[in-house]
Amino acid sequence: MKWGWSHLLGGIGVAAVVLGKAACSRKPKSRSLQQRLAMLPCTGAPVADAVTIRWNEHQIPFIEASSDNDLMVALGVVHAHLRLGQIELMRRIAYGRVAEMIGPLGIEVDRSLRLFDVGRAVPQMLAALSSEDRQLAESFVAGINHVLLDGGEKPPEFKLLNMRVEPWTLTDLLTFGRLASADIGWLVWLRLLPLRERLAPDVWAALWPRLLAGEMPATAAASERDLAGRAITAMLRSGSNSAAIAAHRSRSGAAMIASDPHLPLSLPNAWLIAGMHSPGFHCVGLMMPGLPFLLLGRNRWIAWGGTSLHAQGSDLFDVSDVPSAAMRERTETVHVRGARTRRLRLRESEFGPIVSDGALLSSGQTLAMRWVGHRPSSELSAMLGVARARDWDSWSQALRSYGVSGANLVFAGSDGRVAHVLAAHLPRRPLQPPTDLVLPTQAASHWEQIADITAMPLRFDPPEGFVASANEPPRGGDFPVGYFFAPPDRAERLATLLGGDKLLDVDDLRRLQRDVAGSGSLRMRDLLLTALPLLPRAAASQRLREVLRQWNGDYAADSAGALAFELLLAGVAKRLSNKRYLGAYQTVWMTQRLLRQDFAALPDAVLRRAVERALPAAARQLGRYARWGAMHRIRLKHPLGYLPGLGRFFNAPPFAAEGGNNTVHKSGHSLSGGEHEASFGSCARHISDLSDLDANDFVLLGGQDGWAGSANYLDQAALWQRGDYIRVPMRPESVRAAFTHITVLQAALMPVPAP
Repeated sequence: MKWGWSHLLGGIGVAAVVLGKAACSRKPKSRSLQQRLAMLPCTGAPVADAVTIRWNEHQIPFIEASSDNDLMVALGVVHAHLRLGQIELMRRIAYGRVAEMIGPLGIEVDRSLRLFDVGRAVPQMLAALSSEDRQLAESFVAGINHVLLDGGEKPPEFKLLNMRVEPWTLTDLLTFGRLASADIGWLVWLRLLPLRERLAPDVWAALWPRLLAGEMPATAAASERDLAGRAITAMLRSGSNSAAIAAHRSRSGAAMIASDPHLPLSLPNAWLIAGMHSPGFHCVGLMMPGLPFLLLGRNRWIAWGGTSLHAQGSDLFDVSDVPSAAMRERTETVHVRGARTRRLRLRESEFGPIVSDGALLSSGQTLAMRWVGHRPSSELSAMLGVARARDWDSWSQALRSYGVSGANLVFAGSDGRVAHVLAAHLPRRPLQPPTDLVLPTQAASHWEQIADITAMPLRFDPPEGFVASANEPPRGGDFPVGYFFAPPDRAERLATLLGGDKLLDVDDLRRLQRDVAGSGSLRMRDLLLTALPLLPRAAASQRLREVLRQWNGDYAADSAGALAFELLLAGVAKRLSNKRYLGAYQTVWMTQRLLRQDFAALPDAVLRRAVERALPAAARQLGRYARWGAMHRIRLKHPLGYLPGLGRFFNAPPFAAEGGNNTVHKSGHSLSGGEHEASFGSCARHISDLSDLDANDFVLLGGQDGWAGSANYLDQAALWQRGDYIRVPMRPESVRAAFTHITVLQAALMPVPAP
């Protein structure tokens, strides 16, 4: 579907209005912690009894409730209080309502989103919810609505993005969760499908097997400056490290866990930290705003962490030969900011929605998408069960209903044992890799059997005393769970740091999460060194060669070697590689491996000439920046931070970044010969030692509060850079000592207790 002139001109007009509003808007008001907490609507809450929310100086809450339902109400209140603008934006994206916020330029994005139809299975999911889980979810929704309807002032997203107050429903909650479970394979399609369209068939046919072989299959486009495009990409890009240490390898004598999820680096942070205590829940951990469960954390008995499985939960089918009479159609209404309402015609086949009718997956062929997320599953029930589990059996049983998106989940138990499972619902595909990105309809037969956690590889209580996941290909299994995984560098480094007989402690895990060793890059470094002149003529080039020769693979912010390597690699790659191929290599997370294959296949003279030509510019830039962190930067940006004038008040000042694409402490970036910003990487950290209820450490890259100007909007960024953590205890007396700011949710007509 093409973007029409009416959409473009209308979009420009609405954009001008938005920019005008931004220019006329004031700088966000500075608010102290006390001022922010005073904004909480504490009376008339939908609770049966008073609920106490204790806050520490970073606006991290610990909720104490006399019933599980009241706990969930308070969690909804907390999420809406801290992140209302963030979750309201994502709720509208989940439904394909971008045009309501940004005008006609969002119409075609909405078409694609409505074709994806992430909420398709929600009616069946609602019907399958147990009465207990339904009550918990409804209570969470009631808490969100209490803040939304009774909380007074709204965050600036409402005004600038034309968002009106609309009460949440349980359907909204589950649809929101489905968006958060979007298939990582869609990101591959968004990047590779346009390349497949442009390349000659024989060229694509030669490239596709190389992309697959960048990491063999495991067994078992919107602009980034576009609001919706960034939000969609944020839901699709995910990585992470997670490790569990068995008791016999722990200095404390109890199991430990360490997790650091990787997501796009933005404001507000993709996570928030919370603690809670009610009859059925006593836990602390990391939550995604808008979802009523802990994705990473611990309770009194167990701890859990996870990473993206990079599972292939979707397929694209060529249905060009399917007769139009066999297609179904529906019409949906799109409300457009600053323009007339539009009606969209959406097509569907027996193989799934015709996603090629939308701009995001536009194609010369008629393409249908089949996604396992269009089938019912219950991540809500699974993760609520995980938080209440007391041992391995109850934890693994809870995960049976977990379907999307696929996850590596690691477990640590009070009995000292650890485990690693694959949680997903996936079609049982044949072991033979697919011959193309787009499949013939005959390949849909493998969707007749859907596997769950019980059919996938499991590692339980391994003799080495640890399990670790870093998005690498899973071990074992009799069918592929996916095709595109992370390079082995992070997984190998974790195994090196955790292996052996040494007893490990929390300090070891803290160092692990900040580890920036990138020894995998030394293979490419050595290849480039062989092509460098032994005695370059210019002194600057001589220095680069010597710095590169002495480099040990370290990506610390003050590393000259990392800077020299990345500068030279970028210069050589741009001279030798097709730019289209570079984008494809980066899409499948195998840039260095595939470039190394390209370079090694060249005649020596060709590689030497390219290196010699790239050397002067790289040497100049090495002299200019001197260290990796001066060129490799992190600047946390808010969705509203792209607006001129006002936008700068929503963004954080840039700072030197550590790490690289394949280091444990990840800060992802494209090949670049100059200053750039890391766009993706480690954004939260969690460590727990099960020997002590209070030994739970967290930190976010940014802050808890989504309100720009709040004292807690960016207050954890400095802690993050220093490698410091925030202790979130679980013992009642420890919580009272550390969480000294108190708010009490009161039901209507409930007497206020004496101080």
